[in-house]
Amino acid sequence: MKINIINDSDMDTSQFEPLVGSLCGHAQDVLGYSEHPNIRFVSDPRNYGMLSKTAEYDPANMTVSVYVDGRHPKDILRSIAHELVHHHQNERGDLSGATTGHGYAQKDPHMRDMEGEAYHTGNLKVFRDWEDRIKQESPSIYNERRIRKMSLKEWKNKELNRLLMEKWGFGKKIDTKKDSKEKLNETNEKK
Repeated sequence: MKINIINDSDMDTSQFEPLVGSLCGHAQDVLGYSEHPNIRFVSDPRNYGMLSKTAEYDPANMTVSVYVDGRHPKDILRSIAHELVHHHQNERGDLSGATTGHGYAQKDPHMRDMEGEAYHTGNLKVFRDWEDRIKQESPSIYNERRIRKMSLKEWKNKELNRLLMEKWGFGKKIDTKKDSKEKLNETNEKK
């Protein structure tokens, strides 16, 4: 099933969108929701700050809006995973009649439970399990620990030695024919 991604942000999300699709597919498998929500990337200078919103879910339009300015792609994906749990809650009917004004997660016990589920399930079962699967399926130098074949001290000594040898002219290939001609020319010039 195709995911409708709307980019209303200043960020180029074209290389990022396949990961969003993969994450949404995984979330649908784990959570069991029937229809994918819209995913909307948003730039909003008024929402730029340390404790600003990172994302929100609109149950009426089945849309996840993610604020992307100044954020790491992994953090954006984590926010999407959280909001996908809210989408699943909406399909189950758990969000009908709920209010989400300021402090709703502290004032309404039911909504506090909904947030708790979204944090736990979104971060662990949706995002973390998806991330670990991606890393296992596509190992690369960017997502796997490297096997260190020499200690830091050994590497430092080897690198220092290489740089000094290069500086002093050792280890360079010497063109003996060229050197012989230069010496011969120098000798002829002195005479």
